Amino acid sequence: MAGHSGGPWGGGGNSGNGSGGGNGGGERPGPGRGDKRPEGGSQIPEIDELMKKGQDQLRVLMGGRGGNGGANGSGGAGGAGGGLNRGTVILGLLGVVVLWLFASFYTVKPEERAVELFLGEYHRTTGSGLHLAPWPLITYEKVVVTREQNEDIGVGGRGSEAGLMLTGDENIVDIDFQVVWNINDPAKYLFNLRDPVMTIRAVSESAMREIIAQSQLAPILNRDRGIIAARLEELIQSTLDSYDSGVSLIRVNFDKADPPTQVIDAFRDVQAAEQKRDRLEKEADAYAATVLAQARGEAAQTLEEAEGYRARVVNEAEGEASRFSAVLDEYTKAPEVTRKRLYLEAMEEVLGGMDKIILDQDQSGGGQGVVPYLPLNELRRSSGGQ
Repeated sequence: MAGHSGGPWGGGGNSGNGSGGGNGGGERPGPGRGDKRPEGGSQIPEIDELMKKGQDQLRVLMGGRGGNGGANGSGGAGGAGGGLNRGTVILGLLGVVVLWLFASFYTVKPEERAVELFLGEYHRTTGSGLHLAPWPLITYEKVVVTREQNEDIGVGGRGSEAGLMLTGDENIVDIDFQVVWNINDPAKYLFNLRDPVMTIRAVSESAMREIIAQSQLAPILNRDRGIIAARLEELIQSTLDSYDSGVSLIRVNFDKADPPTQVIDAFRDVQAAEQKRDRLEKEADAYAATVLAQARGEAAQTLEEAEGYRARVVNEAEGEASRFSAVLDEYTKAPEVTRKRLYLEAMEEVLGGMDKIILDQDQSGGGQGVVPYLPLNELRRSSGGQ
């Protein structure tokens, strides 16, 4: 085997300086390993040829031109490598531009406002529409400003600690109320409050406790709920404004104000008794007003009657005095005639209504012309009755 001059492919056997086959002295597999090529046919493609073809196809897809796969393949491989790098860079740049545009343009809805930050500091507040904020120099944060947000206090169940408050007359009342608010300044809302919801809740509860501590229990439960709600809204808004919170209070709903659960039954009995007392007092006041009005009416009627009687008596006296004065004047002029007239008028007044019989005397002065026992009165009555 030592005298063997070459392998089956025409190359040197074990010599490292063989020049055949272009293998650079690499060991060729022998025919005993099953790698024998058919005589007179084409050779099986090498791995580097497959790589060249793949690079050519990739260069065509990237917009380059396909080259000839020569024996050496050095020029084609160099061209393919240059086209692949250039296309990758272009695609990368396009991707970066698209991502930058996607991160820089943003849309604000009509119910929202956006706060832009330039290198982390407040830049401006934008309204609805499409806006450009070059990233990463300018970032933004969107806030819904028109939505009404609710914060319920003391509604976690009757007797909850948030709703139990001490009144000015040292009673305990259980209160449920709701605060409705929205955002009027997004920049202040984002930067001045660390936890806006907890801040609004704490301010609302503190303001309600302050108002309840200055009020009595009975007005809180009955007639002063509207007044308390108005004062509470004003106090909460002024406190939030002092914080530069950017929050606007819309309204306060004062839902319930009841005694604690442990004493609510007894308190309702007391309330019922007070209402009955108020009703009876009102009925008594109405009766007193009726009687007083009637008495005043009767007094006024009596006074009017007295005034009328006084006027009548005075008028009659004045008339009598005037008549007497007139008679006196006539008497002064003709005493005898006036005296006789007065006598006749007096007799007429005295005897006018009496049942009487007048007997005229005869010339001798006796009354002999009348039968003594004749019942003249009875005869007169008989004739008068017919």
